[in-house]
Amino acid sequence: MRAYLDIETTGFSSEYCDISVIGIAVENAGAVTLRQLIGPGITDLALMEALSGISRLYTYNGTCFDLPFIRKKLKLDLKKSIPHTDLMHACHKQNLKGGLKAVEHKLGISRLSAGVDGFMAVRLWWDYVNNANADSLNLLLTYNAEDVTNLKTLREKLGIE
Repeated sequence: MRAYLDIETTGFSSEYCDISVIGIAVENAGAVTLRQLIGPGITDLALMEALSGISRLYTYNGTCFDLPFIRKKLKLDLKKSIPHTDLMHACHKQNLKGGLKAVEHKLGISRLSAGVDGFMAVRLWWDYVNNANADSLNLLLTYNAEDVTNLKTLREKLGIE
């Protein structure tokens, strides 16, 4: 089984910021199941349960951001426990530069959450936390879900196993 992982955070520093959402799309026999860990539900045990049975983990810039952030906050070194492919490096080899959204645009991968970016994801989280705005949480979860499900599409378009 394959899994695609992306995190949302309260900022860029793993020293001072927290993980707000961990999205995991698990691919098994062609079917994809989405799981999202949110706020206080983000624990080392919950993440390991969500990744149980996974033979390969895919991220975009996960080598530099997602996996180190998880290691710092949850004390889990996923690179040691699950083989990992960072699709950003595969994109660079095919001269596809930029962040995930820029690469998706170049490859014609669409989003319902077009216009939402990492900065807005932080604002959506704090709007949810501070104002109990369920619409902000729903948009954040949609954005994160598209991040992880689009990683599968990206992997396929790149011809990566």
